[in-house]
Order: sequence, then C-alpha cells, then structure tokens
Amino acid sequence: MPEFPEEPIYRHLARIGKALSNPVRLRLLDVLDQSERTVEELAEAAGVPLKNTSAQLQHLRAAHLVTSSRDGTRVRYRLADEQVSRFLGTLQHFAHDRLSDLRGAVQERLGDLAGVTADELAERLADPDTVIIDVRASSAYAKGHVPGAVSVPLEELEHHLDELPADARIVAYCGGPYCVVSPEAVRLLRERGFDARPLDGGLIGWRRSGHGLA
Repeated sequence: MPEFPEEPIYRHLARIGKALSNPVRLRLLDVLDQSERTVEELAEAAGVPLKNTSAQLQHLRAAHLVTSSRDGTRVRYRLADEQVSRFLGTLQHFAHDRLSDLRGAVQERLGDLAGVTADELAERLADPDTVIIDVRASSAYAKGHVPGAVSVPLEELEHHLDELPADARIVAYCGGPYCVVSPEAVRLLRERGFDARPLDGGLIGWRRSGHGLA
C-alpha cells in the first residue's frame, strides 16, 4: 500500500530526479545537447569509459530523456526533444543560484573571465572586427557551429595566432556551460596580446538562447 494517497504520482515524478542524480549522466546529456552521437562517439567526447556510457544511457532512455535511432549497424543517440535541453538549462541556472559549492567549482575550473552572451554575439555576427573561433574538435565543428565561426581546435590555436587580425575582438567558444577549453583558449589569446572573451554557455548556450547553427 502507498504511504500516502499521492505516493504513486510522486514516485513517477522522482524518476526524473533519479535519472539526473548521477554526474556522468548529466555530462552525457550536455554532450548530446551539442549533437547526436553513437555510443562510441559519446564516450570519447564526454571522456567517459565506453561501458559506463552505455550503462548510463539506459537510465536516461528509461526516463525518456534521450532517444535513439539505427543508422545501418550503428545506433545514434540524441536528446529526446528540445524540452530536455531547456530543462537542463533551467536546472543549471537554478543550481548555480542555490549552491555556493557549485559556483566555487565553476570558478575554480573556468576562472572568472567576463564572457559575451549569446544575444550580444548575435548582434555582432556582421561586425568585421569580430572573429569567432570554435575551439572544439573539427569533427564537432562539422556537426554544427555558430554562423561565421572558424574552426581552430585548442591544440592547434598557438600555430594559427599569426593568422588572426591583431585588432580583432575575438570570441572563443567550446561545447557547453562547463567546458574548460574556451577559457584556456581565451587565456592563451590574452597572453599573446589579443582582445578575447569566451561565449557564455558555449554552443549549448547559443542554442538555448534560440539562435541557429550553420
């Protein structure tokens, strides 16, 4: 017997919370929010062992947060729909406001670099003095990127600095709100004398703000 009349309702509601109670699952959802992937691609992009990635995907599927389709012999995973992305964004903002430990962890990993919002960048897309750099892997760039952005993976950035206009206002971005790659790129660019800022929220933040991809 239920402990209280509404217990079955809350038990089902708790399934979402249970699915999101694992940090690996949250990481996988953020990676899938960038683009659909096979389990092998997802494991590599998320930095999670393949076996664990496969196991955690089953929990996310059971909660209807991700879905999949077959592409020949491979299975491709994606977020179930845009509502999942919006919900994750709301959860992250809510947690950031509530948890000082989270704010401390974000600052420790990402630093306190002042960023450019997605809406600010959208207004600057036609500005010839603005250079947008996608510092993710070139394969991720090919799946979708901010319009006008050029692909310069972080590990290649130092070799392309002489190709950047000295007086440009550079905006660098990577995958999501907690990605450490674009802050590293911005710090490198600033050390070399460039005016550089990260894009708040990365590519996910751009999409969640309603802006399209190229």
